[in-house]
Amino acid sequence: MKHRIVVLGAGYAGAYTAGNLARRLSPADTEITVVNAVPEFVQRLRLHRLAAGGEIETPQLADVFAGTGIRLRVARITAVAPENRVVAVADADGGGLLPYDTLVYALGSRVAYRDVPGVAEHAFHVTARPAALRLRDRLDSLDTRGAGGTVVVVGDGLTGIETATEIAEARTGLSVTLVARGELGARLSAGARAHLRRACDRMGITVREHTVVAAVEATRVRCTDGTALASDATVWTGGFAVDPLAAAAGLEVTDDGRIVVDRTMRSVSHPDVYAVGDSVRALGDNGRPLPMSCGSAGYTGKQAIDAIVAHLTGREVAHTKLVYTFNHISLGRRDGILQPVDDEARAKPAYVAGRTAARVKACIVRGSLWGTLHPTYGVPRRRRRLAAAPGTAPDPSWDATGENPSLAA
Repeated sequence: MKHRIVVLGAGYAGAYTAGNLARRLSPADTEITVVNAVPEFVQRLRLHRLAAGGEIETPQLADVFAGTGIRLRVARITAVAPENRVVAVADADGGGLLPYDTLVYALGSRVAYRDVPGVAEHAFHVTARPAALRLRDRLDSLDTRGAGGTVVVVGDGLTGIETATEIAEARTGLSVTLVARGELGARLSAGARAHLRRACDRMGITVREHTVVAAVEATRVRCTDGTALASDATVWTGGFAVDPLAAAAGLEVTDDGRIVVDRTMRSVSHPDVYAVGDSVRALGDNGRPLPMSCGSAGYTGKQAIDAIVAHLTGREVAHTKLVYTFNHISLGRRDGILQPVDDEARAKPAYVAGRTAARVKACIVRGSLWGTLHPTYGVPRRRRRLAAAPGTAPDPSWDATGENPSLAA
């Protein structure tokens, strides 16, 4: 029996990891399956642009993995049983169980509602393609009525800043307000903060600093200081959360649900499981957790690839660098900020802004897409034969309904 590798999720981290494993491991010994809820690759880095009215590519995963030998399963993951080494999935055909010998968990993150009343019911977000299209439809309706409208973006992290500036630039008939819990751009250097403020002023964005949202309603945002902001479309960018699937599976996770791993991205509780991307709590070389980002997806993915190949082929595991050196922020299509950070994750005084920064950010985004569409490019053509024993069959007594004799025991 071949060694079965199952990759959960085909975002930046999952697609990259699966493609490179396919190139480096011999198909005579391994079988790689990628499970993803939708058949397309979602460019999450550009969803704020899609919401504002732009067009972005939606490559089909079948095309991405064509010629790699990877099996694509378009299905929703309903449960993971690491003790039995199976994954339960649901699809149009009824779903079933996928056995694995090595599991790569790359399910990413989603919007975090932070238990704020009304957010789930009334707010929009840009962490998924359907959500971005829903916001786009709402902005279209505000433009169509001809009387303008007010958009309130809650959260001044990178996603909030990029969303507010993209909408303000593309939808000049709408009034945009950006709500910041503290000082606008607090994580940036003084010069970069000043540039950000000038960009907001130029685009007509109203900034509300030191403001905490108490609740979101259909037509307004209520703040803890008693004020209310009129809003025809509230966009929530107040952080990210991970799927509770890993915690429910019994993997060791942090308080926020991210999988705890060793230096090689291997689960500390279940050595057959690796985690990459936003799903993992990985300590960088500076001893600090890597942030949820595309850059972190690349570093954690490469480390997991090196570790899996080494373990399966009987080689020593190489350590990939785990660093975070820049914050890249787009401010519409023609402006941006590149903010270097030091080993303590603090902004350095120097920064790059304006069109140069916008071009660099655009190149980074295009490079991320190209790397996903060419998952085996640049990887050695020699495929490694496995040194480990082939996989074993999963426990047949396990199912996805919760009636599992082996688990009850």
